[in-house]
Amino acid sequence: MAAENSKQFWKRSAKLPGSIQPVYGAQHPPLDPRLTKNFIKERSKVNSVPLKNKKASSFHEFARNTSDAWDIGDDEEEDFSSPPFQTLNSKVALATAAQVLENHSKLRVKPERSQSTTSDVPANYKVIKSSSDAQLSRNSSDTCLRNPLHKQQSLPLRPIIPLVARISDQNASGAPPMTVREKTRLEKFRQLLSSHNTDLDELRKWSWPGVPREVRPVTWRLLSGYLPANTERRKLTLQRKREEYFGFIEQYYDSRNEEHHQDTYRQIHIDIPRTNPLIPLFQQPLVQEIFERILFIWAIRHPASGYVQGINDLVTPFFVVFLSEYVEDVENFDVTNLSQDMLRSIEADSFWCMSKLLDGIQDNYTFAQPGIQKKVKALEELVSRIDEQVHSHFRRYEVEYLQFAFRWMNNLLMRELPLRCTIRLWDTYQSEPEGFSHFHLYVCAAFLIKWRKEILDEEDFQGLLMLLQNLPTIHWGNEEIGLLLAEAYRLKYMFADAPNHYRR
Repeated sequence: MAAENSKQFWKRSAKLPGSIQPVYGAQHPPLDPRLTKNFIKERSKVNSVPLKNKKASSFHEFARNTSDAWDIGDDEEEDFSSPPFQTLNSKVALATAAQVLENHSKLRVKPERSQSTTSDVPANYKVIKSSSDAQLSRNSSDTCLRNPLHKQQSLPLRPIIPLVARISDQNASGAPPMTVREKTRLEKFRQLLSSHNTDLDELRKWSWPGVPREVRPVTWRLLSGYLPANTERRKLTLQRKREEYFGFIEQYYDSRNEEHHQDTYRQIHIDIPRTNPLIPLFQQPLVQEIFERILFIWAIRHPASGYVQGINDLVTPFFVVFLSEYVEDVENFDVTNLSQDMLRSIEADSFWCMSKLLDGIQDNYTFAQPGIQKKVKALEELVSRIDEQVHSHFRRYEVEYLQFAFRWMNNLLMRELPLRCTIRLWDTYQSEPEGFSHFHLYVCAAFLIKWRKEILDEEDFQGLLMLLQNLPTIHWGNEEIGLLLAEAYRLKYMFADAPNHYRR
């Protein structure tokens, strides 16, 4: 009876401000034996069953057979050794394995190419390894090095890059992190930042194509509006704001166990371990405690929305960038080695910069999340104009934009991109007027069209949803993000000031 009451407590829905809004979809949805069986059956019938009779391809059927990311480990463990999981047809398994081997054999590097690869790599080129690389590099130790000028052809040819990779300064092609051009840009940034009154318009112009790692922390503080442009006021402002934040901690944090805040704190406590689970930094207890404090204080100071799943992701770029002021290898660093003053500065600065960001997109997280609903609808209208074929393909297989783009808007593409790419993307977002709201729409449109070939190759509902929720961006770096942003800017230039161009 006690266990039953405990389950009811954890599953009840809060009606107070700060109640949790569920987030649809998962980047890595848990394996469901029912889904595996249905997916194999649907695949085997794809050429024999007419499209109109494929009732099982509806969204409702897909949703019933797919567990949500937020359900992982809340109440009970899944038993993967159950009979349904063991009834996979051996012929189907062998056929699938043969197909996988055949696909991989087509992507193999030619012998001549592989022999010359090592000699083409600069002597000082080094990819930082971490525990998060283990799974990726298990079967590809001989393909980690390659010609840095060789463009991306297939995933096996890409170097293994850590999820943080020196805070994204190393691009995906493996080029050295500092060139003559980058040194010139760094000097320009230092000149701007050291002037008596920093020209914020000029700083935004230089930050749009990316901010050098060495000056990113102070640049982000300025661009977010947290730090004043006047250099004489910066030290006092930082001291005052940091003291103010820890005043909130003393005043409110003990209330997390009170009944009217219990549900909010419980959901934050559940979500924190799921934040970037592949990066060791975010699995450290001290880091998770910092995140809990930041999110709880933000939630109770913004009762109109409270805490919503997805906001936890938005802390991580700020935390990593401000940590990089003190640490080189952020991904594997033990934060207990930092002094208390350093940790307090990182925590307070992350809170205030995240707050500034959320002030511009808070309607994404209020009741019914109207901001996200509007943005997804605008994305649908935009895609219908810029790529009618992709739009018609979604309509043919009954794929709704809300089913995949909700997460793109809710998490600002953080679940679709490695963290190093998110940090580079946010350099531009903070340089753009309404970057996290308005410009993000065009980035999402460019991101969707980037995968048009893969989208058009999928010819069933489940295949499309699986693709759109697991896009292969693990090897992306600055090069790919730069191209994505350039295309987004082109779309904005064409459509933002001429809305009738994409309205029917």
